[in-house]
Amino acid sequence: MNYRLRLLYQLGGYLSATCLVLICSLITLQIIGRIGDILATATGAGRIGLAIPGLAQICGFLLVGATFFGLAYTFIHHAHIRVTLLIGQLPPRYRVFVETGCLTLALALCLYLIFYLYQLLADSIAYGETSYGLLSIPLWMPQSAMLGGVVLLCLALAEAWWQTLVIAVRRPGSFIPSDTDPT
Repeated sequence: MNYRLRLLYQLGGYLSATCLVLICSLITLQIIGRIGDILATATGAGRIGLAIPGLAQICGFLLVGATFFGLAYTFIHHAHIRVTLLIGQLPPRYRVFVETGCLTLALALCLYLIFYLYQLLADSIAYGETSYGLLSIPLWMPQSAMLGGVVLLCLALAEAWWQTLVIAVRRPGSFIPSDTDPT
């Protein structure tokens, strides 16, 4: 399929990758700090105290960003897990209608999720909610990543839905399933 907002979805993929690199970097720094403490203690110098406070909490929020920002990117690259055992056996002229139905359901669920994620975000901002743990991080930050990622996925689903619907109406026999689409 030809996605008009492909650059936007790639930006989501880059944000997802950035979150993963940050997780890796923070964990590496924590490991280096612990090794430094062990070496300092072994030489009799005492602990240096090289630790990142709230590392698990920060990495958890970065993992939320990595997961949700990557949704649209993986969708347009056909990397989501799909079970096509049943619909894969259908001829293109029938499969296009089943695909349209599946995309309609996915889009409806995505819009439903956007509505409630927005409500959650608005409540977190209104009440000034922060995370529990060593660090007091405002919850609107990871919730914004969740909402942004689902909005990107919704846009990608809407594009795929529209293109599939056009094929279903105009030329259903020429449908090329997304799992065999070379783009």
